[in-house]
Amino acid sequence: MIICPNCHHSELPGALFCSQCGALLEGVAGIATQNMRSTGKLEGEQGPLPPPAAELQAPVSLCIVDSGQIIPLENRAEFTLGRSAEGQPILPDIDLAPFRAYEMGVSRLHASIRMEGQQVVAMDLGSVNGSRLNGQKIPSHKPCVINHGDILTLGKLKLQILLRR
Repeated sequence: MIICPNCHHSELPGALFCSQCGALLEGVAGIATQNMRSTGKLEGEQGPLPPPAAELQAPVSLCIVDSGQIIPLENRAEFTLGRSAEGQPILPDIDLAPFRAYEMGVSRLHASIRMEGQQVVAMDLGSVNGSRLNGQKIPSHKPCVINHGDILTLGKLKLQILLRR
């Protein structure tokens, strides 16, 4: 087990970030989380991106918060999110490797997004570093309804959910 230097939570071997407080676990001692301002944002963090442009046609899209790149999710009802790795037999539907997914603590099969009628749900697939929705931890294997503008964090990689209704 790995003990978080910040909150002393026990993590499984191989975890990069603490699932409780988000502190980096490997190679850096004493990392602390930032204090929240009354606005609910981390110090230095920008607010959510503006709503999607009118030309965005996919019913659900993911916006990579750091780069602003938009990934449309279309032609299927369910998508797995994760990162590819050499020799990996099962690949995610949405490969986040180009967005520093390994460095950000994204598991190979980290989470899923599923369309259920008029609702869209996200589910953590038992990832090592966990998933958060608007800063709140998502329990593994429990669907969580997501809305337009929500921030889904996989490890430390932030994705803004863009819904077209």
